[in-house]
Amino acid sequence: MLKRLLAVTAAMLLTIATAAVAAELAGDHPTTYTVKKGDTLWDIAGRFLKKPWLWPEIWQANPQVKNPHLIYPGDVLSLVYIDGKPVVQAEGPQIGEAVNTIPLSDIEPFLKQFTVLDDIESLPHVVGLEEDRMRAAAGQLVYVRGLDGAQPGQLVDIVRPVNLFGGGKGRRIPGFTPLNDRGDRMHGHWTTPMGFGEATGEILGHELQLHASGEVTRVQGEVAVVLLRDEGREIRVGDRVLPPESQPYDLQFMPRAPDSIPENGRILAVADGMGAGPRYVVALSVGAREGIRNGHTFSVWSEGAVRPDRIANRNAFMANRDKVEMPDDFLGHLMVFRTFDKVSYALVMNGIRPISQGDVLKHPDAVE
Repeated sequence: MLKRLLAVTAAMLLTIATAAVAAELAGDHPTTYTVKKGDTLWDIAGRFLKKPWLWPEIWQANPQVKNPHLIYPGDVLSLVYIDGKPVVQAEGPQIGEAVNTIPLSDIEPFLKQFTVLDDIESLPHVVGLEEDRMRAAAGQLVYVRGLDGAQPGQLVDIVRPVNLFGGGKGRRIPGFTPLNDRGDRMHGHWTTPMGFGEATGEILGHELQLHASGEVTRVQGEVAVVLLRDEGREIRVGDRVLPPESQPYDLQFMPRAPDSIPENGRILAVADGMGAGPRYVVALSVGAREGIRNGHTFSVWSEGAVRPDRIANRNAFMANRDKVEMPDDFLGHLMVFRTFDKVSYALVMNGIRPISQGDVLKHPDAVE
């Protein structure tokens, strides 16, 4: 009896799931689609689904796709539904490597080169360079203090503090400030219209950029001698030292709506400081502590301005007291691809207008 109940329940769930997918298909979709080299999962779903972040459901409704997390060039996807069930198509010849959700090349610099830490004061740091140079490069030596327990042959990453992220509260906009050679705030450079201070938020983390890797060659007293191993960026006194990450990022992403939308989730920063469009990377003011995970998808909205009603109130003083909040404007969608405790990075997947610092995160299905 229990097995029968489980079978009936599974059938009911499959029917509900496939009916939901059929309802989300775009009206002009073809009956099938053969996956091609160069496709991405998001782009394929964007052609045929009203909500591209639901692509795992359509793959799961295609039993010929052995792993719904992976599809390959040559896979034939069924896009025909009768009575809420897919019409199964013949299996095509799989060719080459699996199709990614997004081109990893779009986000590789941020996957490999950036990290976010709460505290950088306690990190080991470069205290000197070979022959007292101003800068050091591959094949040269740097001297590191604070690398407790260092042993010859130990590998390290040498990183540089880039930005300090700070969070906003209420309608205040979170921001960031560049860091100087010592990793200290450059006062007066907060890139938020509201400024930043104790009353506006908290420190969300220090962004650090990988500059080079090295190998400990010997240790003398409290100083470790490190040989720079690769052609990275130049190293200077004050750069910090971290252990290398064996696998710092995911290779596959499963787009999905988050369980809940964190309060005051906003765009924290935009790569290159310009308005972000599709395939641009942005930093978000929320992270793992708010339940953010890789693959979480959000819609992004420009917050409506608050303006005085000068028509209903001809008197300027009364108009300023009778203000109206304008509706938020939809800008696009993004997907999180790397998550830290209080900050995360996301890729803009589609959009109709540039996304800027301070824009608001909402559920991917949000309509207002």
